Amino acid sequence: MGFGPIPNILCAEIFPTRVRGLCIAICSLAFWLGDIAVTYSLPVMLNAVGLPGVFGFYAVVCCLALIFVALRVPETKGLPLEVIIDFFNVGAKGRLRSPNNSADD
Repeated sequence: MGFGPIPNILCAEIFPTRVRGLCIAICSLAFWLGDIAVTYSLPVMLNAVGLPGVFGFYAVVCCLALIFVALRVPETKGLPLEVIIDFFNVGAKGRLRSPNNSADD
């Protein structure tokens, strides 16, 4: 199991059109840096904890990522890009508001 498509698809959907290209480039950079970290840490981890430990660690990380995606990434299948952008814009504004600065005060 891998999460390769998640960053590519999600990044293309959540950013406004005016900055989408730059944001996708930054997401791709972060994704590739993560790939490099896994590639170069594998031999060190193999020597330290062995093959079962390495794949156990990777399995735990994948399970945590799956839980995060299931709980925090909304389903956007069948929605137009404009609706998705509005959804993420409203969600981001709602999350930025701290409990101390709520409109109910």
